Amino acid sequence: MTRPPSLTARLPFPNTVRWLLPVVLVLFFLAILIWLPWQARQMESSERQEQLIADTLWVEQTIRFQLGRHEEDLRSVANEILAGASTKRLHDRMESELKTGMELKRVMWVAPDGRIAASSELAPPEQATLSAASRDAADRARRSHNAVYAQPEIEPDPENPAGTPGAMMMDYHLPLYRNDVFLGTLVGTYQLSAILEEMVPWWFAQDNQVTLLDRDDKILARRAAAGPGHGVYTHKRGLDLPGASITLMTDSVKSEPKLLPNLLVGSVIALSLGLLWSLLALWGHISRRLAAEDALRQQMSFRTAMENSLVTGLRARDLEGRITYVNPAFCQMVGYSEEALVGHAPPMPYWAPEVMTEYQHRLANVLAGTVTPQFETIFQRPDGNRIPVLIFEAPLVDNEGRHTGWMGSILDISDRKRIEELNREHQEQLQASARLATMGEIASMLAHELNQPLAAISSYTTGALNLLSRPGVDCSTLKPALEQAGAQARRAGQIIRSVHDFVRKREAERRDESLATMLDAVRALIEMQARHYQVSFQTNIPADLPQVRADRMMIEQVLLNLTRNAIESMATVPPARRVLRVTASHDVPAGQVTVSVVDNGHGIAQEVAERLFSPFFSTKAEGMGMGLNICRTAIEFHGGTLIHRDNPQGGTIFTFTLPAA
Repeated sequence: MTRPPSLTARLPFPNTVRWLLPVVLVLFFLAILIWLPWQARQMESSERQEQLIADTLWVEQTIRFQLGRHEEDLRSVANEILAGASTKRLHDRMESELKTGMELKRVMWVAPDGRIAASSELAPPEQATLSAASRDAADRARRSHNAVYAQPEIEPDPENPAGTPGAMMMDYHLPLYRNDVFLGTLVGTYQLSAILEEMVPWWFAQDNQVTLLDRDDKILARRAAAGPGHGVYTHKRGLDLPGASITLMTDSVKSEPKLLPNLLVGSVIALSLGLLWSLLALWGHISRRLAAEDALRQQMSFRTAMENSLVTGLRARDLEGRITYVNPAFCQMVGYSEEALVGHAPPMPYWAPEVMTEYQHRLANVLAGTVTPQFETIFQRPDGNRIPVLIFEAPLVDNEGRHTGWMGSILDISDRKRIEELNREHQEQLQASARLATMGEIASMLAHELNQPLAAISSYTTGALNLLSRPGVDCSTLKPALEQAGAQARRAGQIIRSVHDFVRKREAERRDESLATMLDAVRALIEMQARHYQVSFQTNIPADLPQVRADRMMIEQVLLNLTRNAIESMATVPPARRVLRVTASHDVPAGQVTVSVVDNGHGIAQEVAERLFSPFFSTKAEGMGMGLNICRTAIEFHGGTLIHRDNPQGGTIFTFTLPAA
């Protein structure tokens, strides 16, 4: 009898599967444990590279920002050169530029013939010594009228007689042009190693080797505070300097991350702690959420209290112009409650009737998506009172980046308007006082000038009376004497009218005026002073000179003050040189009329020139020190400028500009 196969003979396959599944799961688990650290290593490596790229970009932007700041400072020095500043002033200005950053080693003004016109050095050489690359950059700057950088080159050390190469230098060339006349180049010299030392943050240098390369990857300068880089994490970034090709290269001192030791043990411990950590994390998340909700309520209460305490009005509008929010300050400003304003569509109840057209125009621009960031207007309260306001508008954007409306900040500028009006009145009073003081200073000359025509009138009338007392006198013989008396009377009247027009007080009003007419209005006073000091008065006003947009009284005061100072400055020079000239020209591109008052006097000393326009500063014993300050204020009120420079023939030239009509 044959026995049936035993049960154990049929179990090998199920037992194999039973053991195979745990092995597969364990192998899968081990694979995951091995893969996760490797993946973490790769992610760490990627994060390090991305962080290096971000830091390199930040360092590049920092260097470019600092160089840009130096460029702006050098442009201000160039403006002083074009304005005719003295050599000492330029030296002091250039020397102060070197103190703003150790990377800038030298600043000099190189004339077109290669001569150093001004420098930051105390004893610069007579001729500028520039490298070939620097000379090429200077030529490109001159031809393009734009500033350029020269390709860096090694500059020999003048203190090393052995001829060992010095530091790597880079020149920045800024061309100087005045009315298309080339005046030379303003050169700023940078030391590349100093750029890395001064502009690269210490924390970045501790983790990376920083190198500057040229277009051929040749090393120009290098900073390795923590040793050389490992070449694992590197990045290059061009500095984008006009005229020069320089690349910033960073090489991290960090090596590749290593796999965790005791991988299996660490993974088991980590998985064992994972459950506990997840429970703690869940509890912490709930606690943080409750704390966040409580903080949100506190923030809302704080925000409400802050908005209620503001003196600045806040108003929010949707895209259709309806008011969606106002704060108490705005309600108090316009005199309407929040309930009366929120949800209200244009026209608004606080719009003043006289500026309704302006409101409608601004609302149309807002609805079209165009808003004026800042403007002034008028609001009207329910009682009819008007208040001037200054409004700042900005778009409202939700958390998804969608434009939902406009937020406005409104300031009540009533007090500011009153202060501006008081300042204007005080300025007018100061100008009137200055005109009266001017008349007081020339009172003796005025009395002498009036005494001559009055004495002549007295003589002519006395002679006419004597002739009339004689019998049989022909009346025709009296005509010449009476005509002469009338001419002298008109002369005295013209002087009195000039004084009256000059000192009378009136409101400032800018109109289209003729410069020749304004000069003729004070010509009698100018010529009176010129005769007193034996000065020849000459004018050169072109017949086709356009009118200027100006206040006549202010400009006449400027002309009289400048000419009076010019006449008095020539009191000690030989009579043959006492010539006062007033010239004018039209600057068509700028739309301005330029007026110059030229004298041949003693000139202005440097220490006096620095304080020339300061209030209450005067070189005259009896002067108030407000004449030139008032002149500059009056010209700047018209949008012009008042400057002075030395006269090449000796003396001073004062020049001011006025807008052409």
